[in-house]
Amino acid sequence: MSDKYENCRLCPRECGVNRLAGEKGMCGCDSKLYAAKAALHMWEEPCISGETGSGAVFFSGCNLRCVFCQNHNISNMSVAKEISVERLCEIFFELKDKGAVNINLVTPSHYIPHIATAVEYCKDRGFDLPIVYNCGGYESVEALKLLDGLVDVYLPDFKYMDSELAAKYSKAADYPEMAKYAVEEMYRQVGKPVFDENGLMKKGIIARHLVLPGCEKDSEKVIKYLYDTYGDNIYISIMSQYTPLAKFVEEGRYPELCKKIDREVYDRLIDYALDMGVENAFIQEDDVAEESFIPLFDFEGL
Repeated sequence: MSDKYENCRLCPRECGVNRLAGEKGMCGCDSKLYAAKAALHMWEEPCISGETGSGAVFFSGCNLRCVFCQNHNISNMSVAKEISVERLCEIFFELKDKGAVNINLVTPSHYIPHIATAVEYCKDRGFDLPIVYNCGGYESVEALKLLDGLVDVYLPDFKYMDSELAAKYSKAADYPEMAKYAVEEMYRQVGKPVFDENGLMKKGIIARHLVLPGCEKDSEKVIKYLYDTYGDNIYISIMSQYTPLAKFVEEGRYPELCKKIDREVYDRLIDYALDMGVENAFIQEDDVAEESFIPLFDFEGL
């Protein structure tokens, strides 16, 4: 495990820092494992949350720098508690005991060696819940290969097709290319969607796309790429929940992002997907741009 952190190239940033020596790259993390919360989470897609909740472990740090990040308190490491791999394994079993229908690893990319070790350990001891890898889509194929056979459901974002938007809003001009490679590797590993008798996803991919104000044409390109490439062999989750950050309004930055998604714009995008032939999709029918999607990061369950 440790050699992966010595010259870290776990994500497309390829910072090359020695995290074992305490150096930190773009993700903001050394070689220790940090989290902010572990609890049942009801705000995922229905086939992920089920009726009793997804067992979400929110990891601290992030390899992206999205200016609109709703979880900025943990992505920038302001809220972070060190836990051991052994403790992470205990958390998995505790979440199962609470009724979790799966284990949902949120923003895990920079901890893949830790996570692979934990999942292997748990599965060797009979742990049988699906493992969900919930990420920003900015992944290294080589790092994802470390999870082959360990992850059951991939839940990546696919944020942009436009490299200029990716550079402007996430400081990652190569995001579109990297996301394409990542989803290809994810599909190689888990294949077509599989559900149980209760409609819960046991295997497969749900590619999430958050619609940003003024970026509807890029949203169309994302949907077209995913459908042209994978058809209905993956699910596409088209999200309207973008919530403007107060600091944008207060500081006068990113004025184009200082508004919610217009419902007519979102409906046109859904019509675009339906006209294309998309059948396996999740859409949001109500005004969901609110704080309810953002949990309180208080170290619960750690």
